[in-house]
Amino acid sequence: MGDAARAGTDARLDIRVAKSSPCSGKSASTTCCPPDQVAAALSTSLRAARLRLAQLHQVEAVSRFVDITTGSGQYLYTLGPLGAVVHPTQFNDPNQADARAPRTSIDRTERIIGSRRLAHLLGTNQLFIDLIGYARTHEHARLARWWSEQHTTAAFAAASYAAGSGTGVQPDGHGIWHAGGRTVGFFLEHDNGTEPLATVLRKLRGYEQLATYGPRYPVLLRVPDRRREQHLLDALAGAPTAMPVATGLHDEHPAGPAWTLTTDPGQRRWLHELPSDHGPDNPATNPHRFPDTDPSGPDPQP
Repeated sequence: MGDAARAGTDARLDIRVAKSSPCSGKSASTTCCPPDQVAAALSTSLRAARLRLAQLHQVEAVSRFVDITTGSGQYLYTLGPLGAVVHPTQFNDPNQADARAPRTSIDRTERIIGSRRLAHLLGTNQLFIDLIGYARTHEHARLARWWSEQHTTAAFAAASYAAGSGTGVQPDGHGIWHAGGRTVGFFLEHDNGTEPLATVLRKLRGYEQLATYGPRYPVLLRVPDRRREQHLLDALAGAPTAMPVATGLHDEHPAGPAWTLTTDPGQRRWLHELPSDHGPDNPATNPHRFPDTDPSGPDPQP
């Protein structure tokens, strides 16, 4: 096998790490990633991640651009021409969920570069990356599902329509986490502190319909600082919510004791300690229900 063919094969193998890399597949919550997230997801050094990304870029498995949106100035990577061959339909438009798929890898990259939500997408990505990294060093922990905003919205629409609502939920991401002998689903609402509290609280209304016919997973409100968190806890104190709601901070590891339930703010809980219910076993209204058995196996609805 020649060098070019070998490089192409290696690139395809790397891109197929769908649930370990934030750059690949519909499981990923965003369509681009920096080297530090790749390093964390694959449990390797930052230098090794940069070298491998450079190799993938050389064979056009990934494309890269300088991040001028968040001010970091680092390279961000997305699928290139070869990556698009391996995953021809895997794309989530950062600004418009129902947008048509890009025609070329250049079009894909341009949409990401021009997105005003880039910092938000990278922040959303980080929670899942941290969970993947934790699972790589803890034998009995596993991120069994990682869905993007668009995929989650579409997947849980049936339950919302069954409840008589045409709106549904639109979280920033959805995951299934297994640790400590428990399997907990969650919906992530990543908050950068730029929206009024009333806007954040209105997002919780969509979960009322979902809770009737679909799963009852905790909604994670992840905020930048304790002041913002306390304001949310104060606003939700005593307020009934259809789903469990927990607050947490960006700089605390999501697998650990980082979550405060709004109904019991006296202690911080590990992610696997949060209340969770996969919902009724009804294919008509809850078609993507996670199985109650064998959490170590593959997600039947990847």
